Amino acid sequence: MSLDIQAVEKALLTGKWDDGLDSSSSHAPVLQIARNVVNGDFSDLKTSPSRDLFTVTQSNQDILDRPLAEWFNFSQAPAGSSPGDELLRLCCAVSCLHAFIQANWTGPDLDIKPLEVLALTPELSQRVSEDLLHQKAVSELAYGGEPAYHLAKTPIFLQLARLLLDTPFQHCQSAPWWQLRTWRIHEQLLDEPVAVPPAVFSGAARLLETFATEPDIAGRLLLEQGLLEHYVGNDKSAADYFVRAARATQLEYELTGALGKRTKFQEHDVTQLILLAESRARGDGSEPSSPQSQSQAQNPDPKDTSPDSTVNTSTEPKPNSTTAAASIDMAPAAIPETLALNDDTLLEQTAFTSSSASGLQAAAPGSRLGHIDPASQPALHPLDQSILLALCLNVKNTSPAHGLTAEQMAPYVARVIEHPRNWSVHTMALLLRSRLESSRTRTVERSVLQLQALVDQMPTADSAVAERLLYIHEILLPSKWEMERELALRYLTLGVVKSALEIFERLEMWEEAVKCWASMERADKGRALVRDLLEGRKAEADAVILQGKAISDKRRSVLDATREAKLWCLLGDLEPEHAVEHYTQAWEVSKESSGRAMRSLGGYYFAQGKYPETISCLRRAVAINPLLARSWFVLGCACIRVEDWEGAREAFVRCVSIDDEDGESWNNLASVYMRMGEAGKKAALEDGEEENAAQREDAPKQRIPFQNKLLAFRALKQGLKFSYDNWRMWNNYMIVALDVGELSEACRALARVVEERAAKDGPACVDEDVLDKLVDAVTRARAGGGEEKPDATADAASQTAGLERRVDDLFERTILPRVSSPRIFRARARLLMSEGRYGDALNAYLDAYRAGPAGTMEKGETDVERWREAVGEVEEIVDVLRNFGPRVEGFNWKLQARSVVRTFMGRTKDFEDEPEWARLVALQEEIRKEE
Repeated sequence: MSLDIQAVEKALLTGKWDDGLDSSSSHAPVLQIARNVVNGDFSDLKTSPSRDLFTVTQSNQDILDRPLAEWFNFSQAPAGSSPGDELLRLCCAVSCLHAFIQANWTGPDLDIKPLEVLALTPELSQRVSEDLLHQKAVSELAYGGEPAYHLAKTPIFLQLARLLLDTPFQHCQSAPWWQLRTWRIHEQLLDEPVAVPPAVFSGAARLLETFATEPDIAGRLLLEQGLLEHYVGNDKSAADYFVRAARATQLEYELTGALGKRTKFQEHDVTQLILLAESRARGDGSEPSSPQSQSQAQNPDPKDTSPDSTVNTSTEPKPNSTTAAASIDMAPAAIPETLALNDDTLLEQTAFTSSSASGLQAAAPGSRLGHIDPASQPALHPLDQSILLALCLNVKNTSPAHGLTAEQMAPYVARVIEHPRNWSVHTMALLLRSRLESSRTRTVERSVLQLQALVDQMPTADSAVAERLLYIHEILLPSKWEMERELALRYLTLGVVKSALEIFERLEMWEEAVKCWASMERADKGRALVRDLLEGRKAEADAVILQGKAISDKRRSVLDATREAKLWCLLGDLEPEHAVEHYTQAWEVSKESSGRAMRSLGGYYFAQGKYPETISCLRRAVAINPLLARSWFVLGCACIRVEDWEGAREAFVRCVSIDDEDGESWNNLASVYMRMGEAGKKAALEDGEEENAAQREDAPKQRIPFQNKLLAFRALKQGLKFSYDNWRMWNNYMIVALDVGELSEACRALARVVEERAAKDGPACVDEDVLDKLVDAVTRARAGGGEEKPDATADAASQTAGLERRVDDLFERTILPRVSSPRIFRARARLLMSEGRYGDALNAYLDAYRAGPAGTMEKGETDVERWREAVGEVEEIVDVLRNFGPRVEGFNWKLQARSVVRTFMGRTKDFEDEPEWARLVALQEEIRKEE
């Protein structure tokens, strides 16, 4: 029987062996290896034929200084390899990858050593040690200017997996998928995320059309692509992948409300947030999905990317809860310890009303989940649980900081914790719950204890290796050292500094250790620690290992360069007076590969106002690692300072491409568009704290192309979604909106500025020029309102009516209840006059008069110029009364006018000798004659 290579590949990917494959006796050796890999047994790496792949035949002196890729023959694997040979290479790559994951992520401790895998010549076996392999692998795993964590266990296995997967594969279609998985693990090994080669995503994406056609296989692939996108900061793309994964597996979920109690003393049910979710029935005796539903699952629709939406992909009626639960028989023998809350007020979990009919409060119309009892939901498949945890991650990263994030995430986590089905998935759910509970007084204790329990469980053997690895690629579980680091940071927030310091020093995370010393007001100890490391008085673990080893100076410098550069950067942070010297030293030590050195030096120059030097440094930094938005942001600000508008535009577009919730970058991008002139026409607004360029004299409006203004308007509109309370952005938005003719938006922006600034700045918060233009727009529209409008202008008429309502509300609900000034009252009066409300308009004019110089002038005034201005106001208000007073029924405008003039003259008799006094006398006489 021929080898069913695709079935073996799917078994490797899913972690489930198909017993039907064992009948292929002609390929028994490689099939046995594949079966052992699926079962979490990697001992075949120590025996032939697997070990033959790792034969090192060269024994010349400089082999130790050569890359690992040159040690083995598989680096030049022939393109015409047989299916069995390719499958052997793939199995060995998976074994190496999973061995590394077991040693550093899932536990228990690995029972295989690197030297047992490599087939060395007698001469090399005397010179090559596991410590040397460790150092060599750590050095080669550094990528994008970011060092790999130097205390990771057996990193040689990850490097071997990468090298094997880089060889050509003609028969094994899943090789790109395993490259995707390897990249995810590699990213988590680095200090900071780095850009992933586009080929990694494109290669995996093609599998959806050829290889990953089954619902769960497609769901896994989409989910894993989304997790990698999420890890490198592409949250929008990640959200799309997560929802497509849910559609592929036919997971239905809905974030809604149900009646329930949250505390022990609660007497009445109130609406609680809940996630209703149901998996499709899978094999093992359950009814298979219909071909139609399978077709839908194989072609997921990525259009709906809302994590709160219901995903309905099956056209068949869903099984009841009992059937769905029965189809999932994957409960492990042991799960991570779930600590109880033991609080005197809060319940362990929300007690929902046990009735789907009466308990469900907000089910969407036509929801397919209305039959679910909120108090007893069906168990979910572990893959669907992983998707929900991924959606939970996305909620965390796409919600604005308005305090609801934890409330949104909690139902996702609670739904997964409710039915433990897999060791690793349950570990991830408990970790997320621990993070959510870390900021609440009543839950912070369980948060820390739960995290400690998760750290402690790693070395244990309470569950099988295969169980722990089964869904490890479908969740974003941190490595052992990252989890311990998180525990130490949690200790820091609680003030347990010494315990945190002990963890950081054991993990050799010197930057965090220095922060601990600083928090204890012992910054000198932190500086001494770094200097001791640099000068050799204190050695890191790997340096101790290498002491006395026969290793070339060249090799030693390569091994130590990345971390030594990081230490020099840290010393530069601690000694600002010598910062440039230390950062430069770091750059030189790393042989110009340390992105951290250039980021730090660029930030130092920016603080010193040396903008050309800043730009030079940061351009090098972003060339090494383009995923750090802060570097692009500072680079953009420096370009603005030197008026390099094209460079600034590029920098801020990159900022918002990385993080589209960065309101400051959107604002700066708009500012750049308003300054860059014709060059900005070439800029496409794809994705972006500086003052608004429209207000600067050196950027006259006539030089700004309309297209640039429109781009600036769109950028500000996007940024305000995430900086709603930033009145400066609203002020910029108001001005640009006025420029592009978006008057309703300008009105809305002015209202927001007044709401934010009125209490502190009073009338100064109102841009009276903008207010006048808005009123002018309304009055002009009303002046032409009597003409018959053709059908083509119906939309314009509707927009005008909308602007009228907005401007009315602006005065009545926003401005006048908070602030007032003569100009505001006059603008209000003109608006009322255009509406024909003459009585209200006259009252507004009189309010403007009373608030101006004439109305506020008291006896004893000596300022002649102010008095002359007041005389003009008196004449103006009398003209207004004369023109519009007769239109108001029952209003004695003559009496009002005479009273205004008489009162003003009575208060300012000291100015009788001024020429303008005669104008007041004449005005008084005119009024008397009219009576």
